Amino acid sequence: MGWPYPRIVAHRGGGALAPENTLAALERGAALGFRGVEFDVMLAGDATAVLIHDETTTRTTGVEASVPHSDFSFLRKIGIPSFDEAARLCRKLGLWANVEIKPAKGHEVATGAAVARLARELFAGAAPRPVLSSFSIAALEAARAADGEAALGFLVDDLPQDWKATAARLGCVSVHCNQKKIARADVAEIRNAGYGVLCWTVNEPARARELLSWGVDCLVTDALEAIGPAFS
Repeated sequence: MGWPYPRIVAHRGGGALAPENTLAALERGAALGFRGVEFDVMLAGDATAVLIHDETTTRTTGVEASVPHSDFSFLRKIGIPSFDEAARLCRKLGLWANVEIKPAKGHEVATGAAVARLARELFAGAAPRPVLSSFSIAALEAARAADGEAALGFLVDDLPQDWKATAARLGCVSVHCNQKKIARADVAEIRNAGYGVLCWTVNEPARARELLSWGVDCLVTDALEAIGPAFS
């Protein structure tokens, strides 16, 4: 497939240069010239979709709370933005998004469906539309059921033997792989099957060049200054 998305993407918005999964991170990535960002979306206790990676807020805010048991009104006070806010900022800044569906345990279906519905609404008319990725097959199945036209990415750590059947069943456009565990032959097989290849999280320029030479379509990076949008 042709890769219609940015080739270098800022991890969690601003990589290592801004607090992760925040509006400030998105602004930082855009200020450095990035045209694509990656961020995580989870459901709060009141079903508001919010940007956060962990099920608790401790690591990123210093405040101890459970995301799936907290309302957005509280989460917003400690610096966690909504997907709605992030999407509107991405539209304003001209940023493409790789939205990782990051469900709290037991909320896979609800999160996948909610993120897909919101993405369709919030990015209506955007070209290209976001890619919605997830480690959770249940979340991806729910996303597909909620939006038959969503661009889905199958997110994996170790590439499973049945990846091709899973990606086909879900109608994915891409496979998102751990750069530490991907081999050149894997990249060729994925691309030959018609899927784009995204690798995370690539922070060493030499490794980035190697992966690009293998035909990897997209790199997600924390090293925004070393591996910038014009990296080659």
